[in-house]
Amino acid sequence: MPGAIYAEGLVKTFGEVRALDGVDLDVPEGTVLGLLGPNGAGKTTAVRVLTTLLRPDSGRAVVAGIDVVKHPNEVRRSIGLSGQFAAVDEYLTGRENLQMVGQLYQLSGRAAKARAGELLERFNLTDAADRTAKTYSGGMRRRLDLAAALVVQPPVMFMDEPTTGLDPHNRQQLWEVIKELVAGGTTLLLTTQYLEEADHLAHDICVVDHGKVIARGTSDQLKARTGGERVEVVVHDRESLTVAEEVLRGFARGEVAIEQHTRQLTAPVTGGAKLLAEIIRELDTRGIGIDDIGLRRPTLDDVFISLTGHAAEDAKEEEEKRA
Repeated sequence: MPGAIYAEGLVKTFGEVRALDGVDLDVPEGTVLGLLGPNGAGKTTAVRVLTTLLRPDSGRAVVAGIDVVKHPNEVRRSIGLSGQFAAVDEYLTGRENLQMVGQLYQLSGRAAKARAGELLERFNLTDAADRTAKTYSGGMRRRLDLAAALVVQPPVMFMDEPTTGLDPHNRQQLWEVIKELVAGGTTLLLTTQYLEEADHLAHDICVVDHGKVIARGTSDQLKARTGGERVEVVVHDRESLTVAEEVLRGFARGEVAIEQHTRQLTAPVTGGAKLLAEIIRELDTRGIGIDDIGLRRPTLDDVFISLTGHAAEDAKEEEEKRA
């Protein structure tokens, strides 16, 4: 049986641009799929197709057991959507925003009011409930937007870069809300360019580029594709870099990278903590003082670079330039 979110061969074009080029997805019920990719990779287009905002040119998609093309209205009643920008009415209060959404979903006035109160408390907005949304901070608006997406307690949620622009504290708060939702059985598709976000929240990850899924798996599985461990050494004196490089070459499984300005050397290795101890002993024998040394595993940023050719930060910066 397909998952709560299922797509097969999705294609969507805009003129000469093939935004989706045969995308397949399968998200089991009660799990989080992180959709990663550079700016323009097709992440938002995929979300818009799955949430019935765009019609695919070909392919098939099913959300909560409902075909998105054949029965779009039924799909909309079964999902919640939080987009890249908080979609709240600035001239209504937080409470009025949530009550309005409830009434649009045909809740009774009493039920909409009760649900608004529950969500305001859950998202720590009770003190600001009767202030207009235009007085809210960015983090408060994001929380209000997410609360609006949960008015009808949908079994499937889509979040398109939900924490963009939030400070670390507000991002952490949203992460906790997301984990609570999933623990309660909600299925979530999350697009993000914050790789630590996907690492922290997603059960599985799909990396998309040029409209295609180019890799998928758990965070650990994807990291394993980029290679093994690496040793990072910061020497005390820049003059020691040459000798330290010679030492690391004796243990490395590839090229040793040197950053002159930070006095750091990085080398791919295998052997774990035992090998690290040997490197430390050899550096000490050669009289090389070190300020820092450690054994590092690949990060999702390493995965992103190896698969797409650049860091996720580059994609965010390019997006900000275009905005």
